[in-house]
Amino acid sequence: MSSLSRKSFALFLAAAFAVGGAIPAGASDRERRFFEQIEGQWTGPGEIVAGKYEGTKFVCNLTGSVPDRNAGMALEGGCRVGLFNKKMSARVERAGGGYRGTFLDGANGEGLDVTGGRVGDKHVVFSIHRQELTGAMQARIADENTMNVTISVHVGDELVPVIGVSLKRTDDRTVGAITSK
Repeated sequence: MSSLSRKSFALFLAAAFAVGGAIPAGASDRERRFFEQIEGQWTGPGEIVAGKYEGTKFVCNLTGSVPDRNAGMALEGGCRVGLFNKKMSARVERAGGGYRGTFLDGANGEGLDVTGGRVGDKHVVFSIHRQELTGAMQARIADENTMNVTISVHVGDELVPVIGVSLKRTDDRTVGAITSK
């Protein structure tokens, strides 16, 4: 795994998969539609594009699901770099006027906390936090079969992209009246 430590890999990948969680019954139709688009099987490559581990490539296999009891999402699966596999889990829920959640076991463990966010028609942006590290995670649905995730961190006054992931849908599912593969 060269110079990439297991804990650093887990921290960076946890940030990358901040897409998911439970949305209470009062969620807007736009929020529900966005999160429903993520439901299903996803796979694809990612790369750390800046920082100490720049150039490190990985592949992820993830499952997005909608819980029965509330209209939200969970994203579960794993990512692999070389022979090393790391389990991934993200849960985010609407809390008051924003979002709260954790990746892996949250900032008190090896992961990150979500401290806010907003949902658009084809994207979501979450504020992320771990100790002195702050930043943002954006997931954009390019089409019903493609989701691009970018993780950026604050370096001084700048928001610098550090991770990019491009996921493709690998299952058959219905998006509105369209069946996608």
